[in-house]
Amino acid sequence: MCRWLVYSGSPIRPEELLYKVDHSLIDQSMHAKLGATTLNGDGFGMGWYDGPRPPGLFRGIGPAWGDRNLRELSEHLETGLFFAHIRASTGTAVQETNCHPFRYRTWLWMHNGEIHDFHRIKRELALAIEPELFPHLEGSTDSELMFYLALSYGLRDDPPVAVARMVGHVERVAAEHGIANPVQMTVATSNGEHVWIFRYSSQRESRSLFYSRRIEALRELYPDNANFRRLSEQTRIIVSEPLGDLPGAWREVPESTYGLVEPGRDFLREFHPDPV
Repeated sequence: MCRWLVYSGSPIRPEELLYKVDHSLIDQSMHAKLGATTLNGDGFGMGWYDGPRPPGLFRGIGPAWGDRNLRELSEHLETGLFFAHIRASTGTAVQETNCHPFRYRTWLWMHNGEIHDFHRIKRELALAIEPELFPHLEGSTDSELMFYLALSYGLRDDPPVAVARMVGHVERVAAEHGIANPVQMTVATSNGEHVWIFRYSSQRESRSLFYSRRIEALRELYPDNANFRRLSEQTRIIVSEPLGDLPGAWREVPESTYGLVEPGRDFLREFHPDPV
């Protein structure tokens, strides 16, 4: 499986979360505590927004902990919204086109989990992708295919509905092939203005996902922490597992839940697949 994070808020350099905090994402690439695997060394990626244009994207196939270009970029780039992902392959090839996040125009998508027995239903699932979207599918992962299925089901118009339809479709096709509990996922996706997150598994035993408490609450808990003083009240961080060990700083996203983060508000709601 994989580890990932989303940052939305005051512009920062990604190195602050990738390298400089306790149990940073780079540390998790070597010493994950809550993942299915301790080591996540099958590639990495970072996507970031810097205005209304499509997001930037940097991906590599080596372990994140040893990539000098990732360190260099994260030290000099400044952004208020970025995705970062470290990969542990569930069977597909270690290649750049299989590294997250995935990008389509202004959209980013990343995933932790799998479609169980993906190889048995891959062709049928791929045939449900809209013809105009199919040429943009570059890799061989279930994660990217889920992205293009969600786009086909209306991700650009209504992400919760589109992802519910995507999951429902996967579960229906899997059931037709005798595959039980096919979906395991935590997902983040964004159009540069809003961030949606999803935590769901067919077995109701999803991989871990956490979000940071409101900054004002963290300031009250930790008045001497300089990092909390300089961030805006709109700042949010969503992670596969907590960065550091600050008691009270992180809350778990409930099972079968989706959430929205956007300027001025954020919320969590129940998530249920739609068997289209």
